[in-house]
Amino acid sequence: MTNIVLLNNVDHHDLTVITRPGAAYGDAVNQTLIFPTEWEEAQRDYPILFRRSEDGRLHSVALLGLDRDENLFLDDGVWQARYIPALHQRGPFSIGVPRDGEGGAGEPMIHVDLDHVRVGRGGEGSPVFLPQGGNSPYLEAVADVLRRIHAGSQANDALFAALDAEGVIEAVSIEVVLDDSRRYVLDDFHAIGAEAMARLTGDALERLHAQGYLQPAIWALSSLGNVPHLIDRKNRRLAGA
Repeated sequence: MTNIVLLNNVDHHDLTVITRPGAAYGDAVNQTLIFPTEWEEAQRDYPILFRRSEDGRLHSVALLGLDRDENLFLDDGVWQARYIPALHQRGPFSIGVPRDGEGGAGEPMIHVDLDHVRVGRGGEGSPVFLPQGGNSPYLEAVADVLRRIHAGSQANDALFAALDAEGVIEAVSIEVVLDDSRRYVLDDFHAIGAEAMARLTGDALERLHAQGYLQPAIWALSSLGNVPHLIDRKNRRLAGA
């Protein structure tokens, strides 16, 4: 169950949030949704793959593990990567966009799920508000994360439409063989194709560059070099089991 309300410093003056990573807080997943606004940071640690939802829309995910409920970057309450995906940084907070009187979108506002497992009242965790009522450094950091999520969700469809139009998004199947008894086939994914990128003409490159989409495509393509690193993490996890 959820209990999502508009955040304010009167009703929620004593709110605290546990910020450490952990399986109990939903961090034990083998892939997580990320947004185009995260690709630059995410490509340094994770393979970036795409999934197509039932309505045909493409979304990007960071691959975190091979088995179900396995996050190979999560170890004893520490997320061992240079960047933690925004959905795992935001904790119990979300962006709500109210409608104005004419049916248009209003100003995005921060909401909080009071029933979230990370939320407490004056106990363990980081305070959301300062004693005088101002935003805490933690809440300011969360606001930046939420802005990134909101901007990324707004940019998502246009970016994928442009990449799809240039033919650089391809269906992929990744086979991982660890030993005679452990084999994984990662299918139902899409990715930026290296050969498709190499075939782009000058006009296509210019179109993507002019829209600001060429560099993100390069980030997503380069991220696939993290697959061997993910396999190394899996082998180390198995060796320590």
